[in-house]
This record gives sequence, structure tokens and C-alpha cells, in this order.
Amino acid sequence: MPTLKPLYGSNNQTITLPAGAPTLANGSLSSSAAIDNSTNLYAEILVTIVVTVGTVVAPAYVNVYVAGSTDGGTTYSDNAAASTTSTTLLSTTPNARLIGVINTPTNATAFRSHPMSVALAFGGAAPPDHLLIIIENKTGAALTAASANYQGIQFQSA
Repeated sequence: MPTLKPLYGSNNQTITLPAGAPTLANGSLSSSAAIDNSTNLYAEILVTIVVTVGTVVAPAYVNVYVAGSTDGGTTYSDNAAASTTSTTLLSTTPNARLIGVINTPTNATAFRSHPMSVALAFGGAAPPDHLLIIIENKTGAALTAASANYQGIQFQSA
């Protein structure tokens, strides 16, 4: 039986956040443009988010969700939609999967998340063919900057 080892994709592949995401208001959610996994067929996608906060109100944090599609990116969990312009997406995310929380305890500071697993959000199976990343601002103030990237992982025989 062959041994499998990770085959890492390109570093820092950009996730396109909406134009308003860097200044996302407290209590609002914002969805990324779709990530198309139908060509690369990544077995895992690791997501990293960086947010800069203004004046925070404790407890301050940003929730990061993933919404999946199994119909080629036509529909997503919670009727989320791929967006590069909208900043208010959903009022709640009962079906999107929470993949991480970024604690933001200090004013005027940039916080980087740990690499968050998309595959684990879907029960450890491979990520869906299309997915969206959703950020929810719970800092008590508007964000002053936000960016996101990912790295895909395939597997190869050793």
C-alpha cells in the first residue's frame, strides 16, 4: 500500500473579500467571492484571515464561517451568495460552518488567524467544489482592514 504525503498548493492564494469588508460594521457579515475547487480538487483548504480593528468593546472577536455548494456554485448554505461588493450578507448563519474565531482584544491592531481547516468543517471529507468564506464582525466597532488567503492541499504517493 503506498504512503501518502501532502502536496501543498501555492502559498497565499487570495480570497476576494467584498469592497466593504475592510470597514465591515460591527454585527455585520460579509461573504467572499467563490473559491472554485472543481479544477484543483484540493483534499484540504487552509484559510487565513487578517483583520485590523478600531476601538474594540470586550469581548471582541471575528467569526469565520464557510458555506459550501454542491451544484457548481449556484446555491450555498443559508442562501449565501458570492459577492465582491456587498458587505451585509446574512443576519444569522445557522447552517454555514464555523471554522474559526479571531480574538481581537486590542485597539488599532492587526490580528492574523491560525490556518483554519475547510475539510474539517465538512466532517473531514474533501471540501465542496465551490465555497465561500464569511466573516462576522463582533468587535464592537467597524473593522479598519481585512484580507484573506488560502492554501490548498492535495495528496501524492511517497
